[in-house]
Amino acid sequence: MNVYIIVGTIIWLYVLSVLKRSKLSAFFFIVGSGGLFFILIALSDPYWVWFFTHAVLHGIGWLGGLTHMSTIMPKYGLVSISNPTSPVMMSIDYECSGIIETTAFISLAVFYPLFNKFEKVFFVLWGILWIYLANVIRLMTVITITHFGGGNLFFLAHSVIGRMVFYVLVIVLYYNVFTYSQISHSLYNNFKARMHRIRFRRE
Repeated sequence: MNVYIIVGTIIWLYVLSVLKRSKLSAFFFIVGSGGLFFILIALSDPYWVWFFTHAVLHGIGWLGGLTHMSTIMPKYGLVSISNPTSPVMMSIDYECSGIIETTAFISLAVFYPLFNKFEKVFFVLWGILWIYLANVIRLMTVITITHFGGGNLFFLAHSVIGRMVFYVLVIVLYYNVFTYSQISHSLYNNFKARMHRIRFRRE
């Protein structure tokens, strides 16, 4: 581990302890979520980036195999999109992995003051799954447009339409989890009640 990450983490933890003792909740949330985001980003390369990239690749590969619109090359992180003109190669890299959006959501959820520790764990897992599926939907949108429209539409599909689809889905997640707290608490309580019923039946 990089020495700068270690020193930065120690300073971050000390500042958090000072803010907590001072009961400065707003600053505790800002410093906590911001610091955790940068720490997670620093620790994500190469292992978590590799994991997220290949998880997205295999999700696309499964859907591409069903629709026969694309094939994947996991070793090289590439997706071959078939279309009426010529095949288009799409690279699944750091940006397409969704690691930045995922770590940002995790950082906010961990320090969100309205959630207890069980809700934080639930929403972190829920957010990771949601962002992953949103990323797969984004890339499948790019593949579908390029497959039927041809390679000349790849830039528009990837840089404009695909990103719009992805960020709309991410905004929906943020709105339901952080803004409209009644929905988020209802979602968590329904999940907890369902798990309780399943455990009760097993017993």
